[in-house]
Amino acid sequence: MDSSSSKKNRAKLKDKAKSASSSEDYAVLASKTPFSENEVESLYELFTKLSSSVVRDGFIQKEELQLALFQNTTKRNLFLDRMFDLFDVNHNGHIEFGEFVQTLSIFHPKTPEADKTTYAFKLYDLRHTGYIEREELREMVLALLTESDLALSDDFVEMIVDKTFKESDTKGDGRIDEEEWKDYVAKNPSLLKNMTLPYLMDISIAFPSFVLNSKAEEPML
Repeated sequence: MDSSSSKKNRAKLKDKAKSASSSEDYAVLASKTPFSENEVESLYELFTKLSSSVVRDGFIQKEELQLALFQNTTKRNLFLDRMFDLFDVNHNGHIEFGEFVQTLSIFHPKTPEADKTTYAFKLYDLRHTGYIEREELREMVLALLTESDLALSDDFVEMIVDKTFKESDTKGDGRIDEEEWKDYVAKNPSLLKNMTLPYLMDISIAFPSFVLNSKAEEPML
């Protein structure tokens, strides 16, 4: 059973969430994203369902995002950690409605590929250094393979990493900067296939599958 202080803290968070959502201007969010005002309103319905699936506090917690993406709340996942960090723009430990809409808009089919490329780079830059290091790439490849239910040998994974660095690290410094990443993606546009959710073109207030290709046939790299 929750303690009295815990209940009070949860109530404060819930009040804050209500205030944030009621003051959120759908028109403003629509002006910043490919979504229409009606679609933003529909996204609020989705947000409400997600944010109450585990903890009813008006925010999306990591466990709730994990449940939406992977249908479980217990299995640890590097890809989930990166997605949550990027959704949680304010870095306050939960996802607010405005963050949800603006980050989800990156996956809209109408979002420019340049924006998707930048976002994908941040996804792989695990340690926030402004570069994709070999170990970071290897960790993400393994995470994506796991979510794709693909089991490849360590040698094959190393081959993927080696090939990627050979083609993208044009400066030869053992790391991939954002400029090199953009050039590499321009030559390999299929890398962005997981950065688009087709259903966002026709949003329904019904709870969608909301799976970011977690059962993809192959990893992004």
